Amino acid sequence: MAKSAKPAAPASRPMPANPPTAPSKELHVFDNPSPKRDYVIQYVIPEFTCNCPLTGQPDFAHFTIDMVADKRCVELKSLKMFMWSFRNEGAFHEKVTNDILDAIVQATEPRFIRITAEWNVRGGIYTNVVAEHRKKGWKPQPVVELPLQDE
Repeated sequence: MAKSAKPAAPASRPMPANPPTAPSKELHVFDNPSPKRDYVIQYVIPEFTCNCPLTGQPDFAHFTIDMVADKRCVELKSLKMFMWSFRNEGAFHEKVTNDILDAIVQATEPRFIRITAEWNVRGGIYTNVVAEHRKKGWKPQPVVELPLQDE
């Protein structure tokens, strides 16, 4: 029985400018593939971490970002690295939530964006921060109510 040749190792590709192992404040964007339609993009970030600016103790949050893009969308890897960049920074819950909103609005200029940050308990108190932005003149389409299906 003849031995078969080992498959060639895949060619290595060049390292990206922002390797996925380093936090970054840079948000990358791409063209919205359906700019004529309002549709919701939902990003769920269940493991956000920053530090309390007073004690230096870690604060943990679950972020949900709902966005109706206009011309640009956020590239996911850069969003992950952006969120990670707050890990060693001290920030009040309200400030970091609004800073994230401002950065995404600056990068994408969405029609609408809402960020809901559900912060873990600190001193017996849960904090939820909801911040949103609407592009001037944008109005959402009416919600379509669909009938329930029998199971």
